[in-house]
Order: sequence, then structure tokens, then C-alpha cells
Amino acid sequence: MVDETNRQPPDGDRGETASLRQALGEVRREAQQEVARINRQLRERSAAEGGAASVVSVPTRLDRLRNGGSVLGVGIAVLDLVNEVEVYPAEDDEVRALAMRRVRGGNVTNSLAVLSQLGHPCRWAGTLGEDPAADLILADLARHGIETRDAVRVPGGTTPTSSILLSRANGSRTIVHFRDLPELSADDFGRVSLDGLARVHFEGRNPQETARMIRRVREEAPDVPISVELEKRRPGIEELLHGPQLLLASRAFARAGGFEDPGDFLDDLLVRSDARLCVVAWGAEGAAFLARGGHVQRVPAYVPTKVVDTLGAGDVFNAGVIHGLMQRLSAAEAVTQAVTLAGLKCGHPGIVVERESSPLSD
Repeated sequence: MVDETNRQPPDGDRGETASLRQALGEVRREAQQEVARINRQLRERSAAEGGAASVVSVPTRLDRLRNGGSVLGVGIAVLDLVNEVEVYPAEDDEVRALAMRRVRGGNVTNSLAVLSQLGHPCRWAGTLGEDPAADLILADLARHGIETRDAVRVPGGTTPTSSILLSRANGSRTIVHFRDLPELSADDFGRVSLDGLARVHFEGRNPQETARMIRRVREEAPDVPISVELEKRRPGIEELLHGPQLLLASRAFARAGGFEDPGDFLDDLLVRSDARLCVVAWGAEGAAFLARGGHVQRVPAYVPTKVVDTLGAGDVFNAGVIHGLMQRLSAAEAVTQAVTLAGLKCGHPGIVVERESSPLSD
């Protein structure tokens, strides 16, 4: 989750900001140790197999990747009203929030915000209302360098909102979402330029229209990779399994299909799709992936010292996988980096990538 304002923190909050930076430094040191351990294992394995080792790094460099083209994200943008509470309240309780913030949310826009911080030029296509919330969202996207010329303002429309309770006890989040705004149509997408793209990433929403968008990309820009996020089971979602090279699924999506094991889910998903790579995030158990022609591999979670905020962790994970693949890393390296990045995010509020950092190595 990304704060919606450029305002400097009030004097009373500057100490908290300094504490956050200190905490991020501690988490980074832990990440360095974890990546060093992974690299040692890779070198030992490569030495045993007589090959060369691939070194893993956490994707936090801000080298600009302008020559690779833009990432176009297609999905919704939301105004999130986040209330932090000590513990999640019981039904019919009345509790006082410890803090409240308004932030720009939405799965694809969160992922784009991370990718932009990681150095990728980004564009967003979606719908917004004609209200102050939409203005706030557009200002935040612009602040992150995300182009919004393809956004469609719906006359008289109301921008979607989510009311979120964030528990400080364990970092869990509970979301109540309101939306009555039309989603981007395939006709709207038909007016979006596909020139200069390095990738298109879709939310798995509005399947019939999104399937038409995917077909357009395949026909008019066949060399541009496509990824689709499968977060929830929706009627007609199977239409989105054909066309994308990368499918990024959630644990909730897998469980809604009756799967309790990520490996069984990936085996089934790969058979039913034509994707080259299927990935599923599995919460505190990490993630698993399956490349066509390969076998299921699992990556353990990176657990920060304290879980502070899990809101948006899946969006950070998806961005981490996309970033790794755009760096031409192997699937194993990309997913490992994504798991680490999502774990780092869970150790502090919001979606933040440190701006002054070098690749992690031993």
C-alpha cells in the first residue's frame, strides 16, 4: 500500500519515520544473511554438478530500465481507508483506531508502484469516477512516475473504496470493498497504444472483456509477454488461462478450486492453460512454481523479525516475479526474489522499496 500524499510528516511523526528507517535497515541486514545463505547453497549445488552458479540478489536497485519498454498494467484503482487497531474487534464491539490513513490501492496499481520503484517505466489503464478520490489516485500514480493517459473517467461515477482494519497484533488485514463503477471494457482497451511495451499485466477480473484484451495483445503485439493475476474465482475465469505466458495465482484462488496443496494446484493449472510458467503465493509457507516441462518447486517464505502489515503483500510478490523475469533471471531466482521482497514488505507499513540500496550479496 502506498501513501497518497507528498506531505512531510508532522513533527511528532518524524521520530516514527526514523524508527521505521532503522527497522528497515535491520530487515535488510536479515535479508542479506538470507540471500547469502541461498547463494552458498547455489554455489555448493553448482560445484557438485560441475556448473556455474547463478547469484541471487534482492531486487531493490533503482537502475533505470528505460531501454526495455514500459509495463502496462490493466486493472482497478481504489481509495483505501486503513484503520489500525490493536487487535481485530469482536462483532458488535466499539474500538478506537490507533491510526488512520488514506492510501491508493488496487492490485495492479500496487504492483506498478513497486515496479516503478524498481526502475521500470509503467503505465496504467483502468476506470475512475469523477470525484476527489479519483484525483487523489491520479496524483499518487503521477508521483510514482506511472503514466495514466489511458485511464477512463466515468461521468458521474464514484471511485471504488475499501474499508480496511489492520491488526497490529499480527499484521492481518480485513477488507470490506465497495464498487459500482464499470470496469475497463475491451473497446476502451482498443484505444490503448501497444507501442513501446515490454510487458502487459492484467488483473484477472471481468473475464470476458479481459480475454478480448489478451487476444488483441497476442494479435497486434505478439512479442510482448502477458501476465495475469488470478486472485479470486470469478465466472468465466477459465477464459484467461489461454494467451498469457505467466499466471500468478493466490492461495485463495487455489483453495476456492478445492486445492490444499500448491503442487497439486500448479499441476492442474498448467494442464488447463498454455502458460509457460505458473506461480502461486502461499502466504506464510512461501510460494511454489511450475515451468512447462519441469516439476513443481517450492520456495520458503522470508519472515521478517516482526510481521507489521500484510496488506498488499501479494501485489509486491507479483511485482517481484515480473521484475525478476524482466531481468532475465530463471524462474527459481525470480520467485526467490519475489518471496524475499514480499517478506520485507510485511515487516513495515505500506509498499516501500528502499531508494538508496545496492544488490544484496554475500
